[in-house]
Amino acid sequence: MKNTIEKALQKQKEAQADKQSGSFAPKSEMSTSLELSENVEAHHADFTPQKDIDVDAPIFDKKENIDRDDTHGDFFIDIERLDQNGHISLNGDRKQINEEYREIKRKLLANAFGTISKTLHNPNIIMVTSSRPSEGKTFTATNLAMSIASEQDKTVLLVDADVLKPNVLNTFGLEKRKGLMEYLTGEVDDIADVLYHTNIEKLKIIPAGKSHHLSTEFLASQKMHDTVDEFANRYPDRIVIFDTPPLIGINESAILANFAGQAVIVIEESKAKIADIKMCVERLNSDMAIGFVVNKSIHNDTDGSGYYGYYYSERSD
Repeated sequence: MKNTIEKALQKQKEAQADKQSGSFAPKSEMSTSLELSENVEAHHADFTPQKDIDVDAPIFDKKENIDRDDTHGDFFIDIERLDQNGHISLNGDRKQINEEYREIKRKLLANAFGTISKTLHNPNIIMVTSSRPSEGKTFTATNLAMSIASEQDKTVLLVDADVLKPNVLNTFGLEKRKGLMEYLTGEVDDIADVLYHTNIEKLKIIPAGKSHHLSTEFLASQKMHDTVDEFANRYPDRIVIFDTPPLIGINESAILANFAGQAVIVIEESKAKIADIKMCVERLNSDMAIGFVVNKSIHNDTDGSGYYGYYYSERSD
């Protein structure tokens, strides 16, 4: 397979000189407090602010030349509007949600690059899903991507793999463009043509593209397998986040689970049922590292902290 990711970066660099700045009004209306469960039990997290100036410094250039009207150019993400809509702040502001996502990403990064990474297939490929629709998975996926992009030595590729109901571009307030499905169906020859840089220096996006009645078959194809394999192995510092459809009642997510080493399942507090959570775990690869984010939480500790943790499925020898 050609070095398509390498070609994508080269194409984007060559196009950078012709861009002009623009802005968008994101349409995400979701706000949340976050939790994760430890072995299906809550574990307290320490959200004490870190004294690291680099972590909270702005990680984007407001004057970066990006043309919002160029359908083949880069994406301009309106950071300030996302901040106002309840997302993490990349302006250097100290927000509770920033600390919560730091706790979540620390575990994910440890799994991706630490000791446990040797026991996982594609540990740097993370699928973000939910049990059912409207539980906040895209909100979680986009915040995780932005939070990891603030790392000093990591890059992030966010792939909207929810080809049935894509929401990544809508959440960021970006116009629709060709994406993953156009590449898999052959309408676009090179993945480079649907891999877009953003004004967040270390974040790149591949949109879902248009829906297709054979989306399950295309996602299960050798072409998809080869593409994900290249994503996972070409760049040692890269995290790839797949925003996937809900797990219950949809085949695409179970297929995508075969590519990922980690899964983050977003569940809505007071809505998700224990049976749904068990069904989600059963539909995932038994060798994955599986974590939970409890979204739209109505519970907080007296000190304002949340919970974090992970459940690891049993592995047969």
